Amino acid sequence: MMKYVLIFMVLGLSASSNMKEIYNFSTQTNIKEWRIVNDDVMGGISKSSILLTDTGHGQFSGHVSLENNGGFASIQLNTKIKLTKEKTFIVIRIKGDGKRYEFRLKGSISQSESYVHQFSTSGEWENIRLKISEFYPQFRGRKLNTPNFNFESIAQLSFLIANNQDEDFKLLIDWIGLE
Repeated sequence: MMKYVLIFMVLGLSASSNMKEIYNFSTQTNIKEWRIVNDDVMGGISKSSILLTDTGHGQFSGHVSLENNGGFASIQLNTKIKLTKEKTFIVIRIKGDGKRYEFRLKGSISQSESYVHQFSTSGEWENIRLKISEFYPQFRGRKLNTPNFNFESIAQLSFLIANNQDEDFKLLIDWIGLE
């Protein structure tokens, strides 16, 4: 009986939430949808990987190196997400390592700039809400003097780490949503 009470409580919470899941890691996830892009595209030697854990979470991990003018590691997912005026936040459920990361958006795959929102992790599972209108344009680490993200759809999602230091990192990702 208690099992059914818990199921109804979870369903009730889900129904009352304004959150729409746009990507969910699970044991069924095709991890090859995600692409690794590290600083080796410009001579750096940082290394990273994306894999599925036994519990079905995405694990973005590796080592960022500053050698050879490097300093970043990232994963990217090309997607097609239509935005509505009611959904003004990206919500990510993650468990980090106490380090700072960036979540990035593109309105079009052909854009050279990314739209960036930084977030810090606590070492615990947490839901982080990022206001879409606060994602600022950036190209090769430099903030651009153009408007913040204002597109009708999202064509690419990315996680990036670039803290200007040699460091190991590990970020577990459960899901990504709109709220």
